[in-house]
Amino acid sequence: MNITILLILLGAGALATYGAGNKWAPKVALGFSILTFICALTFVNQHNSSDFIVKWFSNPNVSFAIKSDGLALTLVLLTTALVPIILLTSLNKEIKNAKSFYALVLFMAGAMVGTFLAADGFLYYIFWELALLPIFMIGLFWGDNSTGERKKTMMRFFVFTFAGSLFMLGSFIYLYQKVGSFYIADLYKANLNSTEQFWVFLGFFIAYAIKIPILPFHSWQAKTYQFAPTVGTMLLSGAMLKMGLYSVIRWQMPIAPLAAKEYGPVFIWLSLAGVVYGSLVALKQDNLKKLMAYSSLAHVGLIAAACYSGSQDAITGAVYQMVGHGFVIVGLFYCVDIIHSRYKTIQISDLGGIRTLAPKFTSLFLLVLVASIGLPGTFNFIGEFTMLYGLGAQNISYAVVGGTSIILGAYYMLKMFQNTMLGTTQQKPFDDVSWSEGFTLILIIGVLFYFGMYPKPLHDLIAPSIAQLNVYINPIK
Repeated sequence: MNITILLILLGAGALATYGAGNKWAPKVALGFSILTFICALTFVNQHNSSDFIVKWFSNPNVSFAIKSDGLALTLVLLTTALVPIILLTSLNKEIKNAKSFYALVLFMAGAMVGTFLAADGFLYYIFWELALLPIFMIGLFWGDNSTGERKKTMMRFFVFTFAGSLFMLGSFIYLYQKVGSFYIADLYKANLNSTEQFWVFLGFFIAYAIKIPILPFHSWQAKTYQFAPTVGTMLLSGAMLKMGLYSVIRWQMPIAPLAAKEYGPVFIWLSLAGVVYGSLVALKQDNLKKLMAYSSLAHVGLIAAACYSGSQDAITGAVYQMVGHGFVIVGLFYCVDIIHSRYKTIQISDLGGIRTLAPKFTSLFLLVLVASIGLPGTFNFIGEFTMLYGLGAQNISYAVVGGTSIILGAYYMLKMFQNTMLGTTQQKPFDDVSWSEGFTLILIIGVLFYFGMYPKPLHDLIAPSIAQLNVYINPIK
């Protein structure tokens, strides 16, 4: 079975979901997303790295090229696992024009899977841009417009990310002029001098820094997360930003290794600045969604720093953390959504005493929260420890500054938990988690603790790919 079946399933699922009508759209979308995840799991179990190449057109020289190594499969598996979980969180909600909403979710998932699998620069760029359109429409038509800022926020998000992508396209066009091909293996062998590598590297950086995001390209993030519907926020934070992090490892660093080595410290410190900034701003937030947004900024800043370090250990930890962060941030935003569904507010100052009213929800929320701060035994601890180890081996100051995300993260997350879950009980009732809500949170928690105790399957999957990429990222002189 060819791995392109995943793209076919998600594309067919989007069409079938739209055709099913508003009543059946959620169930059809969920069914296709589960089927896609099972197929992705089958490819992972086969554990065979393979390429699929079909000539697309000759002028320019573009191929429909797919690369399904362990690194790509890890991100594909993350995406296809998160999509059904995200859809589960919305099944009991009334969504206007549901057929369009759920079709867009599957279409976006297909574009993200295509981005992770693409091995041709032009094809990769097409999938990259296709992933932007559905999330823009989801935020624009289904987002929160209580303050009247939804349209402005989503337009800013679209323009910001689309404009950044044009710099990446410029880098690909220049590379094509030099190599005569967009195929990734040919681009890795491009004979670029240090100046050429710098400009190519910078073009990629602008696109990826906006998508991840990295300071100071982060200004779109907090409001977009705040005003997008919860499903959209989960897709953005859980899966879409991983496109940028993955691309640093897959495309940017191997294509321009001299620039990566020479200017790497600059980009590492920019990433670490986001760790400190995101953590400090999170301390002051009263809105739960914005707190999670800045918390995410801090955590992905550390992942980006690990990617730009070029250290094989740090990059391995970064991939671990991409997976861990994906599940954690979806779990946290779902907990916020559950609170909003009961109290119609997510202002921390309006909350308190939920533990007395909903002990099951409180316990599940706490388990997701301790995973987010990297408690030993959770997968995020494995990721953070490995990243800091790799960064510290290069420069101890990287690890010291990066470690602030753990210290400050523990403080503001536990403070948030104290203010929302403990303290004076609110007069309004708060129903404990339903069966479906509890099941969804247990799925997320199960993944985080399973891989926290036994990360070997993921390590075995990604290790050969990272070792192979390391040959290009750190070439032997």
